[in-house]
Amino acid sequence: MNIPSELKYTKDHEWVSIEGDVATVGITDFAQGELGDIVYVEVETLDETLEQDEVFGTVEAVKTVSDLFLPLHGEIIAFNEALEDEPEKVNSDPYGEGWMIKIKVSDPSQFETLLSDADYKDLVGG
Repeated sequence: MNIPSELKYTKDHEWVSIEGDVATVGITDFAQGELGDIVYVEVETLDETLEQDEVFGTVEAVKTVSDLFLPLHGEIIAFNEALEDEPEKVNSDPYGEGWMIKIKVSDPSQFETLLSDADYKDLVGG
């Protein structure tokens, strides 16, 4: 299981990287493995400002649909449109081409409340 040390994580299996006040968000390798083959990613909250832990979209796999929770309060400023045609990128490259959204973060201090790679490994039993 791949859990990059430079990222932060949530208990809901999202990963976060931050550059300045813009965070990139996707789901973890563990999450995509648990979901199985991803067939659709839906984000209807583009250009909206949401609170931390609010639902920003859904990911649909062959057997289930799961909500996606915003890891940091802020405005969703980008959606990875490549996922519209190739949602399987979430399975094949969850930390790269399978990213989902970018957020203009309202409170960068929230980044420090997220799980470290070691904490996330403990959570998933890795």
